Amino acid sequence: MPVSIRPAVEADSALILRFIRDLAAYEKLLDDVRTTQDDITVALFGENPKAFCDIAEIDGAPVGFALWFYNFSTFVGRHGIYLEDLFVLPEARGSGAGKALLAGLARRCLDEKLGRLEWAVLDWNAPSIAFYDSLGAAAMNEWIVRRMTGEALARLAAA
Repeated sequence: MPVSIRPAVEADSALILRFIRDLAAYEKLLDDVRTTQDDITVALFGENPKAFCDIAEIDGAPVGFALWFYNFSTFVGRHGIYLEDLFVLPEARGSGAGKALLAGLARRCLDEKLGRLEWAVLDWNAPSIAFYDSLGAAAMNEWIVRRMTGEALARLAAA
């Protein structure tokens, strides 16, 4: 069963939202999902999109997605890609869909002379960590991700 990768189109908005919710359920974070289909449509397919999505298919059926955006490294002096979400349906895992999605992003990095491809993985997600290790992805254990949302974000903005 060959895997094909294609750029998402606006008609995929509901599918992308379903994949996001499936990923959140797997990560035990479903209660944190606030995005709507309209949010996805505007963010990915609006006038000036800042995020992008690829869909993995097997025999024409969607089995996974990669949602990503460009970032920038001041040390490297080049843009890169940050992979926000990678998800493959449980029944399609082992099919090569996840690797095909990552390989497509790696090719994009090389074609566009980007400096790197980065993403985060939950520390308890041993199957994904093993998969990423098998591809040669390095853990950045010396870096701690920080996030600001809600009241803390509003307080800082008002300062």
